[in-house]
Amino acid sequence: MKIKLFTIVLSVLICSCANKYAEIINAESDYQIIPKPVSQKILKGRFLVDGDAKITCDESLENEADYLSEILGLAIGKKVPIDFKEKEGNIILKLDDQISNEEGYELTVSYRDIVISGKSATGVFYGIQTLKQLIPTTIDKNGALEETITIPAVNIADSPRYKYRGMHLDVARHFFPVSYIKKYIDLIAMHKMNTFHWHLTEDQGWRIEIKKYPRLTEVGAWRNGTIIGHSPGTGNDQKKYGGFYTQEEVKEVVKYAASKHITVIPEIEMPGHSGAAIAAYPYLSCFPEEPTDKNYNMLSEKSKALQKSGTPKVVYETWGVIRDVYCAGKEGTFTFLEDVLLEVMPLFPSEYIHIGGDECPKENWKRCPSCQKRIKSLDLKDEHELQSYFIQRMEKFINSKGKKIIGWDEILEGGLAPNATVMSWRGEKGGIEAAKQHHNVIMTPSHSCYFDHYQSEDKDNEPLAIGGLTTVAEVYAYNPSPSELTQEEQNYILGAQGNVWTEYIGTTNYLEYMVLPRMTALSEVVWTPQDLRNWDDFKKRLPHLIERYKVLNFNYAKHSLNK
Repeated sequence: MKIKLFTIVLSVLICSCANKYAEIINAESDYQIIPKPVSQKILKGRFLVDGDAKITCDESLENEADYLSEILGLAIGKKVPIDFKEKEGNIILKLDDQISNEEGYELTVSYRDIVISGKSATGVFYGIQTLKQLIPTTIDKNGALEETITIPAVNIADSPRYKYRGMHLDVARHFFPVSYIKKYIDLIAMHKMNTFHWHLTEDQGWRIEIKKYPRLTEVGAWRNGTIIGHSPGTGNDQKKYGGFYTQEEVKEVVKYAASKHITVIPEIEMPGHSGAAIAAYPYLSCFPEEPTDKNYNMLSEKSKALQKSGTPKVVYETWGVIRDVYCAGKEGTFTFLEDVLLEVMPLFPSEYIHIGGDECPKENWKRCPSCQKRIKSLDLKDEHELQSYFIQRMEKFINSKGKKIIGWDEILEGGLAPNATVMSWRGEKGGIEAAKQHHNVIMTPSHSCYFDHYQSEDKDNEPLAIGGLTTVAEVYAYNPSPSELTQEEQNYILGAQGNVWTEYIGTTNYLEYMVLPRMTALSEVVWTPQDLRNWDDFKKRLPHLIERYKVLNFNYAKHSLNK
């Protein structure tokens, strides 16, 4: 009789506790989600995260279940258990073919359970990212929490506006270690963005190991000094600077990104921005015996000494557009680049390889006998058509290996390669032109998507930047689908990307300051339908995500909240 009475009392207590959370009326302030979902219905009740939480799912969602288990485990002091066999659990992850968008998801939270459905594992992952924003920010702190954690009830059906939602990082001007690259990838994932554009080679540094050409990292990965202040500089710091990623480290980064449903696209610059490779292998230049000549007076003393002793080519120590580019007339140039790409391509499952194609001065080509001979033999009109030949030749090689190319909008000059995707950075003109030619386009115009610009008109109180002004509001106002295009032509706009060039960004703290919260604004631009976006509404939701930045120790531009 006592056992029966105890069972009845316990059942009453459990029911009372459940009813307590079932009847809670939630406020709109409980749902500060960025990027804003396509459809969101606020429901009554809250889900209690406690020791009874259990995740059930198919084994195909093990990666996502582990991720969610770790997140929710912070609330109870241990990872939430996962069951791949039993179907009884109060947190359910599942695939649903009825969801139309490949990255789409549905999230339903009630006081009884949480159900996250996705068209694919990627959709389930994004549902988890949304769920995380419904949980108090204190869950991101290390260790178990003393307070009770509950999640407001809701029904969300969501999917992205664009298939390409990217963030770029230049690691060639300033180098960032693998540990930080992973943190940057976490930031991309938090914002439901799906592409990491890794800019690996430049005039000022070559950052990826190529085993057939060891001097690329022995020589090309290091510069003997760096200018002080804004280009052309007030002096040289005389400090050796550099670093590179081994192929094993690259694999590690790519694998980590894949676990966050992020594709890594490498950029191997050509034919311009090739000074570091030329310093390692001078024969790649039109004029191997000519010294590195950009701002000679600002070269480090070590580089000047090397040049005097008979080593004319050194890794550049200044910023800007460099005249010394790959020689388009020598077969050895193409052999070298093909060899490099044969080592690069297997490291990256991405269907794309970015080959640059921007800011390639033609002065050396105009006076180079080899380049002029090639122009004549191919009956090309000028050096612009020579660059088009260069890009198209490399595209054919890359296509033959099952990959496609992306290039900056300069690849339009002289004729666009047949299967190329254009990344439009000099405004939108190049992207519009490419879309009209029925080429895929990624919009990244400097006026809205360059996060190395100043973000306040009060530049005297801002850290040194390359120039320009791009506020959070200007990023948010951007629409990647230009009205000049027809609906059919707009279908060629794959999405947009934020770019971070690091000439003046030498620390992780400074990098985050330049990225946040401009990246947050862009994440809503590329995810949320245009007619659902509203700047005033975004500003109300932004402080909630900024609280998460604080807990995760991300630096951000605090003044940007007033813009």
